[in-house]
Amino acid sequence: MVSREHKRAAFHEKLQLLRSITHSHALNKTSIVMDASKYIEELKKKVDKLNREIACTQNRIDDNTLPMVTVEALQKGFLINISSGKSYPGLLVSILEAFEKLGLSVVQARATCSDTFRLEAVGGDIQVARMDAQMVKQAVLQAIKTGTKSSDQE
Repeated sequence: MVSREHKRAAFHEKLQLLRSITHSHALNKTSIVMDASKYIEELKKKVDKLNREIACTQNRIDDNTLPMVTVEALQKGFLINISSGKSYPGLLVSILEAFEKLGLSVVQARATCSDTFRLEAVGGDIQVARMDAQMVKQAVLQAIKTGTKSSDQE
């Protein structure tokens, strides 16, 4: 059977440990617990901040690994160049689907999809008058992000 004094000593030992972990200078147990609560809140804020930094860093890494896309307006269409040091399964299909959604017909194209990815395409159609090079570029970039994320999940 554990004596009351032994329990009290164990409790005070735990309070001392809590004081040292939380860097508390309080003497009574209520103040020590309040300091511990503040310490836990500070830790939660630090964890949230670190998680945001990790997410931000991951986004920059993801953005840096995306292929380079240039879109140049032609008289009746666009010249689209896409190049990447890495090829992803289904990337070409995603890009061609984006062209289709925009109403762009591929008039001429050259593609390499083995270890690296390169696409040079000329797209044009009746709907071209309603769009600019930036719209095409954004649609292609979105298709690439979608295509690379779906290939990462496979």
